[in-house]
Amino acid sequence: MAPSTSTTTRAPSQAAVAAPTSFTVALVSGGLAGTSVDTLFFPIDTLKTRAQSRQGFFAAGGFSGVYRGLGSAVVGSAPGASLFFTTYELSKSTLPRLVPHLAREDFAPLLHMASASTGEVAACLVRVPTEVVKQRSQTSAKGTAGGSWAIAQDVWRTSGVRGFYRGFGSTVAREIPFTCLQFPLYERLKLFLARRRTPTGLVADLPALEAAACGSLAGGVAAGLTTPLDVAKTRIMLSNKVQSFHFLSEEPPPSLTAVVMSRQATPPPAAASGGVGTVHPSPPPTTTTSSFRVVLRQIYLEEGLGALFAGVVPRVIWISAGGAVFLGVYEWSKKALQGRSLTAAAAAAELRRD
Repeated sequence: MAPSTSTTTRAPSQAAVAAPTSFTVALVSGGLAGTSVDTLFFPIDTLKTRAQSRQGFFAAGGFSGVYRGLGSAVVGSAPGASLFFTTYELSKSTLPRLVPHLAREDFAPLLHMASASTGEVAACLVRVPTEVVKQRSQTSAKGTAGGSWAIAQDVWRTSGVRGFYRGFGSTVAREIPFTCLQFPLYERLKLFLARRRTPTGLVADLPALEAAACGSLAGGVAAGLTTPLDVAKTRIMLSNKVQSFHFLSEEPPPSLTAVVMSRQATPPPAAASGGVGTVHPSPPPTTTTSSFRVVLRQIYLEEGLGALFAGVVPRVIWISAGGAVFLGVYEWSKKALQGRSLTAAAAAAELRRD
């Protein structure tokens, strides 16, 4: 538990007053972090996506071809992560100047929530198109001739630009709650460790390995709690119908009576177990909008509460380990680049004195 702030008046948050990370450092470090984590943990992401798909785990490919779709993921990794971290670092240094209260330590979680949310929205502009292609590749049981490029061409031919942004709203609706849990917890854990394990008590002096441990814990907690949002996002992206981006649409979800009546009107399917290999016989959603609420409720009514947490184990494992790599590599690269910048600046100052 972090030291109480009720009996003393603290200086502004270290996260807020620390020297801002330069654009170039955030750009390079973010790109390296994103590429590292997406490449290393891609097979686990594939298994998670197949477990969440409507056709069922084995029908979507099972354990075969777990690197299918890697190309599209790599294409989006570096620019997406770079855009996230440049926006995140810029927001962390800019928002306290616009809203002075955010410079106080007790407001630090709000600062990190706002900064991370802004970064996620920016990153999704790059990430969603590659995510659409990646997930279709992952759930193609026998692969697709031409791979990710052929899938991208098919999306363009059948749906145009809108096809690449199918699920944009649902992705943002998933990422913002996730990042609002992950980054305040991550920054708080770093501050907690820095005050106890570094001579200065500064977050900037916390070793990258310990920052990686903070990232792992924060990512795992956030991943588990937001799994239903991830399931809904996956279903929307894998839908064959081009849908609008009104993920908070007021379109009414199907009523329980309507679902029961529709089930009574059709013969019951053959019994099947509820394991990861289950092929759900119910027809695909008939909604005409990517309403997050509609999809979540439809999954719950038709498949039960367990379906909302499909893939939770690989998701938590992947994001816990991925959080350690993602944030650990980012912090390591940032320290290395900032160290080189300081060394170069000191050398230049020495030359000027000579």
